[in-house]
This record gives sequence, structure tokens and C-alpha cells, in this order.
Amino acid sequence: MRIGLFGGTFDPIHFGHLRAALEVKEGFGLNQVVLIPAAIPPHKTRTGVAAAADRLRMIELAAEGEIGLTVSDVEIRRQGPSYTIDTVRHFRRELAAADGIFLIMGLDAFLEIDSWKSFRELLSLVAVIVITRPDAEGRSCGAEGKELVSFIRSKISTDFTVSGTPAVFSAPGIQAVTLFPVTALGISSSRIRDLVSSGRSIRFLVPAAVQAYIQTKGLYS
Repeated sequence: MRIGLFGGTFDPIHFGHLRAALEVKEGFGLNQVVLIPAAIPPHKTRTGVAAAADRLRMIELAAEGEIGLTVSDVEIRRQGPSYTIDTVRHFRRELAAADGIFLIMGLDAFLEIDSWKSFRELLSLVAVIVITRPDAEGRSCGAEGKELVSFIRSKISTDFTVSGTPAVFSAPGIQAVTLFPVTALGISSSRIRDLVSSGRSIRFLVPAAVQAYIQTKGLYS
């Protein structure tokens, strides 16, 4: 089995998240991509994050019927802030030793990984798939690759190599870090929240079931 772990606040989940999950699943031959909402995101300073139960339910609705997309409440069930190292350890215990685990995250999140709990251990435990920014133009990620090179050199290791297409970064003591270009969809959760709060439509930005849930629950109004 090859499993991708895709965590985030998902406030709310939208088609940009889902399209990225699908492209990573196909691009890396993953059997599953597990969508994992954070209970108390330690790096989020914004107040008013929707309740974890609501964010979880919206993800369940979004993933319903999508082969290879599953949802985990592991971080919601865990007390306190959501630390990725604990989530990776959980899945490593639950899966067979031969199963491959990949951590999926956006470029901006990876560029802050040195502030994460036990980040060097995290990088030693799991291969990372870094997806390009949602507003990136075209399929080129040259500029983003330069950002990643600079960050890895300054924060992780000066002894690294880059090879292949998509670009794979290798360094002693860490598993592979791959910069993977995904279709640029200029959709953000913050934009969706702003549209809802101003009474405008979010149709075609989120799945219909998610839109109906937001309306029924009065979220972001």
C-alpha cells in the first residue's frame, strides 16, 4: 500500500484541495489519499475557525464516492494542538512495515516546516510531496524550485542533491522531498469565507454537498 497523508485546516475544503489530492494520487501511484482536518492548528492565528466537527463533516461530504479519497479524524480525537509528527507516528504504527507513507503539503507550509515540532525527525520518517501554489501560472515551477533550494540549504542541509522531473530533493538523514506541480486553481478557503460572509455565491468553488452544509449550518455568515 502507498498512502498519502494530506492534512490541513480545511476551513472549508474546496475543489483546489480535491484536485490536488487527485493529481498527487495519480502522479505517485497512491492507493489512498487520507484527508486529515486539524483540531487546533498550532500555526493558525486566525480566530473563528469553524468547529472541528463541521470541518470533518464537510470533508466527508466532499470525499463521498471518490475512490481512493478517505478521511481520518485522528487529529480531532487527539487532545491539544495537532502536530504532524504525532499523526505520522500514528499511521506508521497502524500500517504494515512495507507500506509507503507520503506527507502532502503546500509549498508555503513546507517553507515553515523548521518551526514545526520535531521537524527533523518528521523528515526522517516520511517522504514529503510539496505541491505548488494554487495561483501558480502554468505547469512551470522553476521559481518555486529556487525557493525550495534556498530553504533546504539554509534550514535543513547544505549537503543535498536535486534530480528528476518533478524535482526530487535528497539529503542525508531525510527522506525524499518532491516538488510536484498541480493544476493551478485560484481558490482559497479565505476567499470562500469572504464570499459567504458577504452573501455571495460559492457555487463551483466547493462541492454542492459542502455548499448546502455551509448554508444549513450558517457557517461563515
